[in-house]
Amino acid sequence: MIGRGTSTNRLLVLGSTGSVGVQALEVAASDPDEYTVEGLAVDRNTALLAEQVKRFRPDKVAIRDRAAGEAFRSAYGDRVRVYVGDDALTALCRDARAEIAVAAVVGIAGLPAVLICIGRGMAVALANKEALVAGGALVMDAARRAGVEILPVDSEHSAIFQCLQGPYARQEIARILLTASGGPFRGMGRERLSTVTAADALNHPTWRMGAKITIDSATLMNKGLEVIEAHHLFGLPPDRIDVLVHPSSVVHSLVEFHDGAILAQMGVPDMAVPIRYALSWPKRRADGSRRLDLTVCGPLCFEPPDTRNFPCLELAYHALRQGADRCVVLNAANEIAVGLFLHNRLRFTGIAECVEWALEHVPAARADSLEAVLALDLETRKRTIEYCEVL
Repeated sequence: MIGRGTSTNRLLVLGSTGSVGVQALEVAASDPDEYTVEGLAVDRNTALLAEQVKRFRPDKVAIRDRAAGEAFRSAYGDRVRVYVGDDALTALCRDARAEIAVAAVVGIAGLPAVLICIGRGMAVALANKEALVAGGALVMDAARRAGVEILPVDSEHSAIFQCLQGPYARQEIARILLTASGGPFRGMGRERLSTVTAADALNHPTWRMGAKITIDSATLMNKGLEVIEAHHLFGLPPDRIDVLVHPSSVVHSLVEFHDGAILAQMGVPDMAVPIRYALSWPKRRADGSRRLDLTVCGPLCFEPPDTRNFPCLELAYHALRQGADRCVVLNAANEIAVGLFLHNRLRFTGIAECVEWALEHVPAARADSLEAVLALDLETRKRTIEYCEVL
């Protein structure tokens, strides 16, 4: 088993050109005595990858897009090993000798890679929501067998994880309170929501993220996916995981204990903080991140989520209560619907409609192995595309 605790931690950054991947590399660059970069993986952004290769000098890179990958290999194959194609990501993970894998690939494509990294004994700094949503039991069981840590990178799950350090026992938790910004359309009615554009939805009020997660934030599906993640990460049933809308995003999440005490983790909205904590855990390393000034941050306001106009959150709770296969269906249908919305082929309110249809009409199936999960994911995508085309 590859273990942490060496003088320099070798990093594998999966999704290195996305928002989380870029920030993870900046964390590594800020402490070069602590971190080296062994491998990087991207979809097709080879222009930024080329800059990262020059700066961080990894041994290996993976590029899913074959044309972009072959061109990159021709240009840089003399200085780095290049994996190309649909299997490039998993091949990179199988060959890596890293201590920590930053899993920031978008979508269910990250699930096989996460399982391979766990099997290789790497701690996983997890920013890939879909890996836990579609394969939560598989991931957590694999981590327990391998004796490795799943370290949450999402600010909300990192907040819960931080609140549970020290003497606070998980069996003493009464409930988890996940905070949500409310997205760019908070307070908007359904009629207006049916006319919003992808550009409108991508204008998040407090966070700067990739396109898919930003749309999920706008529909509240992001918070629904986080409820499912929290269920797997912290072992709580859905009726003990609540959501609060907190527009200023200062309180990142809270834990309520059986005696009524509530612990909260607070800070400015800056993903560098949870990324650094995941990479340095169980230590806390000082950095130059902005500090929260409580005298100017304003009132800390909370409100219940609007599930009438933003039904995706309730759809996620429903899927979690129904079982693992419905979570796979929820995730796959949402990925398809968000993609169609981003390409102006589906209205904003159609995202929830597609997901609800899929939960009701995709037949029940096994979801107890990677092969079963991927098969159900593929079937759901096919059926959802067919349905969405008629909306």
